[in-house]
Amino acid sequence: MLSVVGNALGMVPLVIAVALGVGAIVAQSVVLFTIIKFAGAAYLVYLGVQAIRHRKEAARAAEGEVAPRSHWRQLGEGFVVGVTNPKTIAFFVAVLPQFVSFEAGVIPMQLFELGMVFIVLALACDSIWALAASAARNWFARSPRRIEHLSATGGVMMIGLGGVLALSGNKH
Repeated sequence: MLSVVGNALGMVPLVIAVALGVGAIVAQSVVLFTIIKFAGAAYLVYLGVQAIRHRKEAARAAEGEVAPRSHWRQLGEGFVVGVTNPKTIAFFVAVLPQFVSFEAGVIPMQLFELGMVFIVLALACDSIWALAASAARNWFARSPRRIEHLSATGGVMMIGLGGVLALSGNKH
């Protein structure tokens, strides 16, 4: 859940950037978009490699032998994933302005409010997924071997997601 909250908090600077017009610059700049995209992809690959490298520790942690990661670290990792997701800023730039009412005034405030609604909805949906994943993890945790395989599989999936992020959505 802390990772989910961190991810949502990581979207707040993106909403602010879009509300202030910086998001449009990032979305239009091939260089900035690519830098953010590759930073996010590299971080996902790093997290995936760490999950694979430390899969035995994950199994021991499930049995209570290893101290869990700190709450701040879990929150921070989620934040980095959220703030380095270039598809989120592209989504905000492409979709949020469609719901702005020019007659209602203060467009940056409307963009900010719309972005915050998106974040609250994402937080609710991602929380449901996290709770479901936690229940599944509890089943896997009954066997150190299963949790070790789960950790390795999750790591491979993060590496794959990082690769997909790096290779998709290229700006031309």
